[in-house]
Amino acid sequence: MKSVITKVSGIALATAIGLSGAHVAMAADKDHDWSDIDITFIVWTAEDVEFFVPSIEGARDAAHQQGITLDIQFGDADAVLQNNLIETAIANNVDGIAVTVWDNDAFDESVCAAAEAGIPVVAHNIDDAEHAAGNCRLAYIGQDFEATGYTIGRRMIADHSIGAGDLVFTPVEFPEAVYAVGRHAGVAKAMAEVGAKTEILGTGTDHSEALNLMVQYLIGHPETKAVVGLGSTPTSQAVRASREAGLEIPTGGFDVTNDILDAIKDGTMTATVDQQPYSQGYFAVTQLSLLIKYGHFPSDMNTGGTGLIDKANVGLAEKWAHVTR
Repeated sequence: MKSVITKVSGIALATAIGLSGAHVAMAADKDHDWSDIDITFIVWTAEDVEFFVPSIEGARDAAHQQGITLDIQFGDADAVLQNNLIETAIANNVDGIAVTVWDNDAFDESVCAAAEAGIPVVAHNIDDAEHAAGNCRLAYIGQDFEATGYTIGRRMIADHSIGAGDLVFTPVEFPEAVYAVGRHAGVAKAMAEVGAKTEILGTGTDHSEALNLMVQYLIGHPETKAVVGLGSTPTSQAVRASREAGLEIPTGGFDVTNDILDAIKDGTMTATVDQQPYSQGYFAVTQLSLLIKYGHFPSDMNTGGTGLIDKANVGLAEKWAHVTR
């Protein structure tokens, strides 16, 4: 793997003569300038998407702690652009790439090209549905989409008596994206257990457009029993969409924004899934740095588990919103 052998050789020798890995790492970081290590961190959406603020903060904190150079790029939810960013990083001979694998097929060629060039790639936020079997990335830092979808689905069922024949609206930014497919599968599984059904709708990431699409859906489906947003954009607009459609229906969903937290605090939203984006950015960069410096192989990490934010714990989430959440 590029740069690892030459940069690790001195450390391996020291370890061989009896020093612990931790002491070696501390000594190396103290005595060595790692700023020549260059990692490209690719955010798959546009720069103004609120969700990724803490993710970027985590990536920057990790880069500062590791003493490496970080280049942040944005893919604007465009597979062609994101592949161009990966190819540019390869051409620039960077030391590592952190990228979101939001489509099962679109990034296979470019990520594998990076691996073949000796550049390690770690996925953050979204992974191939087949995980390591479906893409050349070395590890994934993010949540389990189907498990979390099932968790929020079961919570909505328990709190709002959703049952046989009920309709649950599940809007999401990009229905074909890996995260959307997984989350919807989890919610649909929970609903199927009680005889309810779901219906998915693409909203995009523009909040005004998402609100309009959701309002129109709800006006056309006044029998909707609940709204479960499968991403931060539709979840943040769910309460307002319900009101503008002249309905009072329970809402829940994914991620942390000011609108979502305010709705949970005033009781108009039941709960949201917390996937802790700061950890996704922080550990993606940290694991790449440890690999490049010391040859420590990266490992998958499930950020947020299946934790929910509701009225009982919203205070802590609000305190750290847009910083670590």
